[in-house]
Amino acid sequence: MTARLLPGGPVAEAVLADLGPRIEALVAAGHRPGLGTILVGDDSASAGYIRMKMEKATALGLTSPHVHLPQDATQADLLAVVREFNAAGDVDAVLIQHPTPPQIDFDAALLELDPDKDVDGLHPVNMGRLALGMPGPVPCTPAGIEALLAHHEIPVSGRNVVILGRGTTLGRPLALLLSQKRPTANAAVTVVHTGVPDWPEYTRRADVVIAAVGVPGILRPEHLTPGVTVVGGGVRYEGKRLLPDVDESCGEVAGAITPRVGGVGPTTIAMLFRNAVEAAERRAA
Repeated sequence: MTARLLPGGPVAEAVLADLGPRIEALVAAGHRPGLGTILVGDDSASAGYIRMKMEKATALGLTSPHVHLPQDATQADLLAVVREFNAAGDVDAVLIQHPTPPQIDFDAALLELDPDKDVDGLHPVNMGRLALGMPGPVPCTPAGIEALLAHHEIPVSGRNVVILGRGTTLGRPLALLLSQKRPTANAAVTVVHTGVPDWPEYTRRADVVIAAVGVPGILRPEHLTPGVTVVGGGVRYEGKRLLPDVDESCGEVAGAITPRVGGVGPTTIAMLFRNAVEAAERRAA
């Protein structure tokens, strides 16, 4: 590999360090931030993610109320918990862990959630706020990618950014975020996807390519111009094995690239806690 690596760990550390004094100020004012989590079913990976988030919340000084519903829980069971968290004065932000069992309508549960407590920033109200440039929770992975590029001083403003993928959790909100008028954004953003037969023609013209498809190895060296910055945002799992969108050989062509492990992941978690603290600040105000 000849490309400079863009690890997410230092970015996450900087974000969390910024949150420390803000959490202390909230606690001193009598408002300890609370991140509520909901897990439906017995998926071991999901349980691990929730456990990690609860441990991090405790380490940061947040409360972390949690409800674990059984595998056979009904939609009504989940909606009841969501409503309880909506009404809870000690819960500022809520995470409904995805995926859920097949009998659960995740989107319907998300719609039931108070948009101001939506820590993932994926509620339709918050997606609308993002599109309009209004304050509100921002989807965590897109926000983390913007922070990662800014931290590593990758120029974005005025540059040609191509996003490969149009998903609602990453590609679409990231396009909205990076096109906003802000020093760490303000880019010319093009969104392509697997429905565009000649999508490599776009990625070859890019200054920054962000892969967000969830198709292992879809982005290869022949799809890039030498010196380009490459961010791997999309992954798929086979069991516990992580399969990224970006083929490892892209590091021989790129000027800068996120690592296979430890790139966008840590920044996503950091942004989740930033959303939680900002929700607490809004409620405290």
